Amino acid sequence: MSMRLFWLALLLTLSACGFQLRGALSLPFTTLYIENAGPEMGVELARAVRTTQTRVVDDPAQAQAVLQILSQQREKQILSLSGAGRVSEYRLLYRVSFRVRDAAGREWLPPSQIELRREITYDAAKALAKEAEEALLFRDMQSDAVQQIVRRLASMRPAA
Repeated sequence: MSMRLFWLALLLTLSACGFQLRGALSLPFTTLYIENAGPEMGVELARAVRTTQTRVVDDPAQAQAVLQILSQQREKQILSLSGAGRVSEYRLLYRVSFRVRDAAGREWLPPSQIELRREITYDAAKALAKEAEEALLFRDMQSDAVQQIVRRLASMRPAA
């Protein structure tokens, strides 16, 4: 009897905490043109937008909204040095600037920026592996940026 009470209390607690899975995003437009994203980010953005009801089009004249990637920057900064003066850590930065406008050129979302950072240790004896890890981290940051852009698109409202 006490075990049943425990499970019932656990289920009631979980249902009362407000936890729910994130549903499918809904964008405030039906068609989107992606401009200046580059091949890698463009494919990833198109794939992320296709999970919504919005259709990605190849002609800006057919689009209800235009997502314009203004810039993408990758940067590598020295974070720390060893006692011998060799680099022991780097900070990787990935910045994406973008805006959204409609087909008539009215701005729906002013220029915005997403900046992501990752730290990576460095060992000259494992230089090839560290280069691969760096490339993987930059790809991961790009994926994070794409998801953040799509969430911002979902939360915006068209200008009146």
